[in-house]
Amino acid sequence: MNYNKLLKSIFTILILAGTCTASYASIATDAKLQYNKGIDYYQLGQFEESASCFKKAIELDPNYIDAYYNLGSILEYLKQDEAALAVFKQIILRKPDDYEAVYKAAALSKKVGEYDKAKMYLTLIPTDTLIGQRAKQLADSMNTDIPTAKAEQTQPQSYTEANPKNNSNGVFSDITSPTGVVTDNNGNLFVAGFSDNTIYKIGPDNKKIVYIKSEKIDGPIGLAIDNSGNIYIANYNKNNILKVDKNGLITELISNIEKPYCMHITEDLLFISSQGSNSVIRFKLPK
Repeated sequence: MNYNKLLKSIFTILILAGTCTASYASIATDAKLQYNKGIDYYQLGQFEESASCFKKAIELDPNYIDAYYNLGSILEYLKQDEAALAVFKQIILRKPDDYEAVYKAAALSKKVGEYDKAKMYLTLIPTDTLIGQRAKQLADSMNTDIPTAKAEQTQPQSYTEANPKNNSNGVFSDITSPTGVVTDNNGNLFVAGFSDNTIYKIGPDNKKIVYIKSEKIDGPIGLAIDNSGNIYIANYNKNNILKVDKNGLITELISNIEKPYCMHITEDLLFISSQGSNSVIRFKLPK
């Protein structure tokens, strides 16, 4: 790997620190210190420590774009692809025209098997730029092209129309082995598909999409959601509980639960029924 290309604008940022430009001056001082420590650790080859410093910089200044970029790049190098993808999504939320971050999100989406999301990101990149040429090459590697990907984004058949309307009786169909269901505060319905290890999302517009599909999910049954929008999955075949944050990052919350089944959240407590141990587990959710 070319380490000189890993961190975004390191030397530019360090030079600008002395000139005190408006954008750099607006960054919290403590965040700058953590950022520069991250650079020092990176140059020493201490990548975990470097990533930790960039995380602290982001905590101190949630809009520190370069800290996000460097953190995402290091996580990608450490082969923590899903975590890296979540970081680049944060950049896109704050700066939608950062096409380098959009390209990174597309490439990482492809790596984790989320081809539809990868194509979606590619459609956001202007084709008449250097990054546009890289986007074309990435599309080629997925046996498609940018015009085709854009067309797929606008075709109604890319979604399955779900019935009924939210205020009437009826059936939502074409969900493989549906098990757990849960809703969020925005009117979205999430459904676990046991056989295809998929979490589906049905929006208020009654369109159904694949929300999450990952090798980490194996036999999802119970679902629960907290007030922050984090989704919890009873992963029946892997005997664990997964947490999916609002950015789609999947982490293992609890391990070694025998055949987790149903779940319920009240305040900061998560309750899980364990078929394998004939018990109910109470777990205090971290803040």
